[in-house]
Amino acid sequence: MIAGMSARMRELVADRIPFVHAVVVRAQFPTSVRAGDDAIVLPDGSVEGFVGGQCAESSVRTAALGALQNGQTTLLRVLPEGETDFPESPGAQVVVNPCLSGGALEIFLRPLLPPPVIWIVGRTPIAEAVAELARPLDFAVRWAGDEPGPVGATAVIVASHGRDEAASIRAALDAGVEFIGLVASRRRGTAVLDEMHLTEAERGRIHTPVGIDIGARTAAEIALSILAEIVAAIRTRRVTPAAVASGSPDSGTATGPETQAVDPVCGMTVIVSPDTPHLAVDGADLWFCGAGCRQRYVESHAGKGER
Repeated sequence: MIAGMSARMRELVADRIPFVHAVVVRAQFPTSVRAGDDAIVLPDGSVEGFVGGQCAESSVRTAALGALQNGQTTLLRVLPEGETDFPESPGAQVVVNPCLSGGALEIFLRPLLPPPVIWIVGRTPIAEAVAELARPLDFAVRWAGDEPGPVGATAVIVASHGRDEAASIRAALDAGVEFIGLVASRRRGTAVLDEMHLTEAERGRIHTPVGIDIGARTAAEIALSILAEIVAAIRTRRVTPAAVASGSPDSGTATGPETQAVDPVCGMTVIVSPDTPHLAVDGADLWFCGAGCRQRYVESHAGKGER
């Protein structure tokens, strides 16, 4: 990996922008890439670097955006149609790319996602304990008063013992946070929420008293119960960070492509992006994996309304 790619990756990590690092681990002649060539795939589908020509890049883009969505590393095998001689790789994701001119590839895709953010309101012993325990669990901690507030947070914990509780909860709701925890007794928590005149959907996002019932007594034990509930929400209910613009700081998750299409020539699934080869035919949009398939379509449909 060249120094420029390393610097770019550090920049993306520092800005909390999710991306996939794609590295060619095996390349069969004839092909334009070599083992060790790499690229970065961003949430909008843009590719920085080189992992093959347009046909191979299209397969990598589709698989990388899937890796951003599920957070799983992937070994991608891109094979030309009819390829039989490439060594087996158990567990690999196999894509047969009909437009590949030759040269099978194996590419390792590693998603790098920023750690989820917990926005904490209050400087009470429980709040401090939550912050201390959250860090070794790979959460990023942000305090009330820090920019940009609850925007982009996965969870908000209000542990201020009556100070600015309603305003903090309202800010988290307006920021789109899915998990909001209020540290309070059941009775007082219910009273706070009743005074806010919440919709049913909004109330469903608020947990009070927050934390799994483990009989906790100390601040550390209460923090443990709170973080256990947050982890369970992320792992079992797929709670995700509050929505922010894709590719912007604190975008802790990839928004993924808005549109996929099937290349009418080779049958590949392609990601629709500004640089995806395209034709408009009889009022319908057609998208192609590469310029070669687009040209073949033009040649075989000459005079039928393409432009």
